[in-house]
Amino acid sequence: MSDRYEKGMQVRRSVLGDAHVDRAEAAKTPFDEAFQTLITEGAWGTVWASDGISARERSMITLALLAATGNFEEIAMHIRATARTGASKQDVLEAFQHVAIYAGVPRANHALKIAKATYAEMEETQE
Repeated sequence: MSDRYEKGMQVRRSVLGDAHVDRAEAAKTPFDEAFQTLITEGAWGTVWASDGISARERSMITLALLAATGNFEEIAMHIRATARTGASKQDVLEAFQHVAIYAGVPRANHALKIAKATYAEMEETQE
């Protein structure tokens, strides 16, 4: 594997956690292997590996972009990642408020519902 792939896996594990990455890797098939390599190198080994902004800021931007574009299926995963990126609940709320103004209240509202449920689940598992 390439250096960028190796760096991407390291960053991916630091943001999403070993358990999540291990599950994703176990589910990988020959059909989607090239796609998984692409996102590991591109998203994790390039964008998330950059030191241009902090992991906290990157987390907020990612959540806002997911909500603004209606890609709700990945919001819970990135909410869970905030425990590792340092983005607080207030940071996430601020990001979703920007979504409400610039991309639409319904998308922000739906993202907030997902965030609330995910935070509740995270708190439940910590007890």
